[in-house]
Amino acid sequence: MSLDSHMEKVLWTEDQIQDRVAQIASQITHDFRAAPHPPLIVGVATGAFLFLADLVRRIHLPISVDLVRAQSYGFATLSNGAPTISLDLKLDVKGKHVVLVEDIVDTGCTLSYLIGHLESKGASSVSVCTFLDKPARRKVDIELVGDGKFYKGFEHPCTPRESREI
Repeated sequence: MSLDSHMEKVLWTEDQIQDRVAQIASQITHDFRAAPHPPLIVGVATGAFLFLADLVRRIHLPISVDLVRAQSYGFATLSNGAPTISLDLKLDVKGKHVVLVEDIVDTGCTLSYLIGHLESKGASSVSVCTFLDKPARRKVDIELVGDGKFYKGFEHPCTPRESREI
């Protein structure tokens, strides 16, 4: 029995994923090449760690990397809408450009909370980079800080009705 025998279909191949990660890294490199300071890349643990690792290896800037752990799911599969930070950053973000790296942007509650947290710590801009975006499930608008940008690998290909069943 193969590892993926239970899957109905594969949405993106490994090559497509790696190509998209390389494109995003190239865009981040381009966007921050002229900035006075390279961005601080902040991964949202633990979900984003593989995407984060693949991404930072391809960014051609002298970046710094840190992790934050936030949760709004607990042991459930549906967000409770009240995120908390269980592990905060070790690096200072004051006056820095931050790229927040997520595995999945779903309701937007946790992401909005984290953006506000980074802004309150003095980040000059906050961009978001997500492997998978699920805009059909969004409950809050994502408001970036400063000149922040939204980088996404893939968008979940479902309708709002289908997304409620996920």
